[in-house]
Formats: sequence, C-alpha cells, structure tokens
Amino acid sequence: TGGKDRRSGLILTIPLCLEQTSMDELSVTLDYLLSIPSEKCKARGFTVIVDGRKSQWNVVKTVVLMLQNVVPAEVSLVCVVKPDEFWDKKVTHFCFWKEKDRLGFEVILVSANKLTRYIEPCQLTEDFGGTLTYDHMDWLNKRLVFEKFTKESMSLLDELALINNGSDKGTQQEKERSIDLNFLPSVDPETVLQTGHELLSELQQRRFNGSDGGVSWSPMDDELLAQPQVMKLLDSLREQYTRYQEVCRQRSKRTQLEEIQQKVMQVVNWLEGPGSEQLRTQWGIGDSIRASQALQQKHEEIESQHSEWFAVYVELNQQIAALLNAGDEEDLVELKALQQQLSDVCYRQASQLEFRQNLLQAALEFHSVAQDLSQQLDGLLGMLCVDVAPADGASIQQTLKLLEEKLKSVDLGLQGLREKGQSLLDQISNQASWAYGKDVTIENKENVDHIQGVMEDMQLRKQRCEDMVDVRRLKMLQMVQLFKCEEDAAQAVEWLSELLDALLKTHTRLGDDAQETKVLLEKHRKFVDVAQSTYDYGRQLLQATVVLCQSLRCTSRSSGDTLPRLNRVWKQFTITSEERVHRLETAVAFHSSAEKILQECPEQPEAFSEEEQFDEIEAVGKSLLDRLTVPVVYPDGSEQYFGSPSDMASAAEHIREKMKLVSLKKQQLRQPEATTPES
Repeated sequence: TGGKDRRSGLILTIPLCLEQTSMDELSVTLDYLLSIPSEKCKARGFTVIVDGRKSQWNVVKTVVLMLQNVVPAEVSLVCVVKPDEFWDKKVTHFCFWKEKDRLGFEVILVSANKLTRYIEPCQLTEDFGGTLTYDHMDWLNKRLVFEKFTKESMSLLDELALINNGSDKGTQQEKERSIDLNFLPSVDPETVLQTGHELLSELQQRRFNGSDGGVSWSPMDDELLAQPQVMKLLDSLREQYTRYQEVCRQRSKRTQLEEIQQKVMQVVNWLEGPGSEQLRTQWGIGDSIRASQALQQKHEEIESQHSEWFAVYVELNQQIAALLNAGDEEDLVELKALQQQLSDVCYRQASQLEFRQNLLQAALEFHSVAQDLSQQLDGLLGMLCVDVAPADGASIQQTLKLLEEKLKSVDLGLQGLREKGQSLLDQISNQASWAYGKDVTIENKENVDHIQGVMEDMQLRKQRCEDMVDVRRLKMLQMVQLFKCEEDAAQAVEWLSELLDALLKTHTRLGDDAQETKVLLEKHRKFVDVAQSTYDYGRQLLQATVVLCQSLRCTSRSSGDTLPRLNRVWKQFTITSEERVHRLETAVAFHSSAEKILQECPEQPEAFSEEEQFDEIEAVGKSLLDRLTVPVVYPDGSEQYFGSPSDMASAAEHIREKMKLVSLKKQQLRQPEATTPES
C-alpha cells in the first residue's frame, strides 16, 4: 500500500478471504511484489500484515509458514490480525513466538484496533483503522500500465537499436539487408511514448498531490523505482526513435527516388516504344469524311492511352519538384536529369499527338468542303440537265439569277477547297519531322496524290458546269428575247387596235371649209404613218420570234396567233383609213367648189354660164351625205360606223347648209337672166 513501519520498512498486506486460497498463486504473487522495491528498500525489511479476520486459522498458519520460504530474510515482523471472536484455543495452540528462531521473524496475533501499537495510523489503511489513502484497483491499473510500458519499451529499444546500428555500419548491401529485416518495429513508437508520458504524468501527480497539507505516499513513488525508470526509458526511447526517424527518412527518400526512377523509365519506355509505334502506323488521312472520322476515333483511342501516361508524368513531375525543393545536394543532379528526360519525351510525344490531331482535323475539313462542293456541282448539273420551260420572261430571269448564284457558290467552294487542300499539303510536308526516322515518302505521296486528285476532279467538274452554264445562259437570254418579242408584238397589236378604235370614234369631223378639211387630211396621213410604223414594228418582232424559235428549236406559244391578229387589225385599219381619206378628199372637193362659187361676184354672170358646175357640187354633196350614212365593211363581214349618230348628223347638217347656200347662189344668178329679155 505504500505504508511503512517504524523502521521505514515497507508494509506488505495479505488479505485473506473465506474462499479457498491457492498457496501457489499466493507464492507467485508474493514473489512478484517483493521484486518491485529496490535492494536498498529491501534491506530495511518488511512488515507483513496477514488479515485473517475472514479466514480459517489453518489457512493463516499456512500463509505464515509459507513466508519462511518466500521472504525469510526480508520479513522482520508478521502481524496476524485476528477476528473479534478469537479462534478456538485448540486450534491455535501453535505458538508463533516460540518458533521465532526457526521462522526467522517475529509473529504476533493482534486485533485490528490494536494494530496501531506496532504501526503508525498514518501508515495503515482504513481497513485497519488508519488514515492512509489507498485504491488497490487504481494501483493495479497503473502497475499493469507500467509493466506493459516497461516491456514494450525494452523490446522497442532493442529493435530500434538493431535498426539504427544496422544503418550506421557495414556495406550498403548489408545496411539495406538489415534495414529490410528489421525496418518496422513490432509496436508503434509513438504509442509507446504517449503511454510513457501519460504514465509519468500520473506518477508525478500522485507523488505531489498533497492531502491536508501533507504528503500522500504512493506505492509507485521513487522508492519503488517507478518514476526514474519511466523517465530513463522515455529518454532512451526518444533518442533511439529520433535516430530511427532519420533512418526511415533516408530510407524513404531513397525508396521514393528509386520508385520515381522506375516510374520515369516506365513512362519513357512506353512512350518511346508502344506509344511511338502506334503513331508510326497511323499515317493516312482517309479518302472521305467517314474515313477521316474513323481515323480521328482511332487517334482519340491512342490519345486516351497516352493520357494515362501523361497523368503519371504530371504526378512524377510534382514529386520530383517536391524533392528538388527539399534541397538534398546529393540527389539534385540525378533528379534534374530524370526530370529533363521525362519532360523531353512527354513533350515530344504530346507534340506528335497534337500534330496528328491537327492533320486529321484538316483532312476532315478538306473532305467536308469537297463533299459540299460535290453536292453543289451535282445540284448545278441537275439544274442544267432539266429542260427550261418557263412561263414568262420574269421566271427565266429568276432562273438565270439562281443559276448565276449557284455558279458563284461553286466558285467560292472551289476556292475554299484549294485553300484547305494547300493547308493540308503544307502540313503533310512537315510530317517527316516527327517520323522517328521512318521513311514516309510513299505514304505522303499517296496522301498528296489523293488531295491533288480531288482538287483536279473538282476543277474539271466545275469547268464542265461552267461550259454548260454558258450554253444555258445563251439559251435563256434568247428565250428572254423571244418572250420580249412576243410581248412587244402583242403590244403592237394592241396599239394598232387602239389606233383603229381612235380612228373610228374620234376621227369623225370633215371640216367646215376646204382649208380645215385639208388640215384634217394631212393629220390623217400622219396618223396613218404612225399606224404603219406600228404594223411594221410588229411584223419585225414576229419575224424575230420565228428566227429565235428556229434557233431554240421550239414552237412559239403566241406568235402563231399574234400574226393573224396583227394582219386582221391592219387590214381593218387600212380599209377604215381609206374610207376616211375618201371622205376627206370628197369633202375637200365639195368645200373647194362650193367656196369658189359662193365667193364669185354677181357682176360676173359669165362665170356661171355653165349649169354643170352647180350640178356637180350638188352631186358631190349628195355623194358625201350618202357616205356618211354608209358603214365601213370589213372582209369578215363585220361593220363599223365612224363616230356616233349625232356626230354623223352634225357633219351632214353642215354639208346640207352649204348646199343650201350654193342653191341660193344659183337662184340669185338665174334672176338677172330672167329680167334681161323683158327689158
């Protein structure tokens, strides 16, 4: 318990119980307990308290006798605490005091309340009426921790010493072999150190934790060698563990360097071996979009495999950078060489992958442009192969515009194809720079021939389409001209019809006198000239349509109807015009004769000697009046009148009035003739 007798000897308490006590177990326990104190402490002897209050006398006797064999030299006094009801005298006839010389120590029987006669109360626990504080379970737990710590510490010290000593001597091969065999201790040094520090803290706390201003003695105090032994072990452990950590650091650094070197060589060997071989076998660019896409997919698979190794490269580069930052001079040269070698190979391989990807992308764009251009040429050719049958000139113009737009689009497409092709050829010419010494002339020649062949084929197809477009353009322009001629010819017929209609409806006046009638006649001739020009223009247009139809090898849709219409209208106009001329000329003759007679003086009666003049004027007037009532008859039997009935009535009335004037004049001239014979 940590209590001491008056001679400063330790007190050993043996509590007995009602159950059967195993002497063997008790002997082992006593041996263990007596091994704990130091030799100096043992030399002061022990006072043993055998608590027999709950046990049998024969058990107590056996225990006391056993002490003779276990600790005879160290035991100075044995106090047997008897129960309140003392054992039967028959049983306790054995007198220990008579056996003192034989036992080697003094044995006394004492009650618990009288134990203080031999031992101070402050050195006794509460079980014996003392004041010494003692918790057996706490002592036991601490002792187990101490024993475990001591055992693990000694074992760990031996292992660490073996590891550390093996790393300090011998050849490098022996060093590595010894480290490999004992590199990992059987227990965790950190755990053992933590356990030791916690144990030491507990011991120091119990040692200096006073009660009522006094000192609380502990069975784990300095006299039991607990604290000094723990401190010594901790110091030794820290020293060996520090050396062990350095050994581990050096070994870890060496191992890490070897692993990095191994991984670097794995990356380099794969990139320069299988990786480069994959690129060597991929040289084509494909002959279509689908073929280029298939090559791109294959290249993506190659890139995916490379990406795994590039990821290893990034990780290795970071590890090497970390080691370089650590600043170990002995490894700097080797690390930098590894880093440079790894970077050179990876960057070269990455550049080749990028070059191949760009080449395939350029090939895909080239084939895409070629396909688009081919489709445009097919569309243009299909448009040219369809016969043109538009309804009018506007639709022909629209078709011609669409044709020109398609041709322009083809020109732009061919220009884009040439640019893409030249760019692709430039890239192929640089392919030999990463061919790893492989002769790619044959493969490149195939690619170059394919590209140039595609461009030449597209050029020939475009040229054929251009020739066909020229022919189609000429034909369509002729068709536009044909439609224009037909439209203009129809317009000429319309104009001629309008002139005929105007002649019939508005050209009705015959003039009030000879002068006016002559003016109307002159205007009519000019009017006829205009109609003649219109008719001639229509005839020329229709003749042009005939020529164009022969050139186009087609039948005009409207010229066959337009020509008869033109001739029919012109015939009607001619008949109507001739009738108009005849009426105007008759009117001129009528007005001239009438005006001549009306203007002659009465003093010249000899001028009117001939009766025929008056009769002629009257006949002309009547003839003119008759013509005003007669319609114009056309070859088809149809009839048309000049102007309205009122217009004709007005003209006829004017003629009649002039005829009346001539008649009056005639009468005036006859009266003097009648008076002369009478005179």
